[in-house]
Amino acid sequence: MTSRAAALLLFSSLLAAQPLYAQQQPDPSAEAAVRAVVTSYLHGLKFNDVPSLKQAFWTDARLFFTTHDGHLGQLTQAAWYAGFAAAAGKEEKGDLRIAALEVTGDIATVKVIEDYPGSRYTDYLALVRFDGQWRIVNKVYTAERR
Repeated sequence: MTSRAAALLLFSSLLAAQPLYAQQQPDPSAEAAVRAVVTSYLHGLKFNDVPSLKQAFWTDARLFFTTHDGHLGQLTQAAWYAGFAAAAGKEEKGDLRIAALEVTGDIATVKVIEDYPGSRYTDYLALVRFDGQWRIVNKVYTAERR
């Protein structure tokens, strides 16, 4: 066997060994749809807009965080929305942005950074596409005081 034939055989065997998921191409329309849902979420945070938040979240979504003493905390959506409703329409001072976004088929993860004057929140959102729509089904977050 010539060195060229050996190299070709090695290359073709490496291609065949690649997992199927590595060959998937990003779906720009899915990424845009996920970005639209997260933009509604960010608008809700920025302007204390409960309808925008409700539009982004699945009704049974979970919200988790760690407490200052290291325990796992959970907010119900009702309790979380109540805090925003109390300040409805008030614009929060801060910079909110999508730091990372990844879509695989009908699931997605998004990392959001919220920089406020006295704190920084980092959110990790899990989204699922079902019934033809993307929704946030889980949120975990942490806060750092400045």
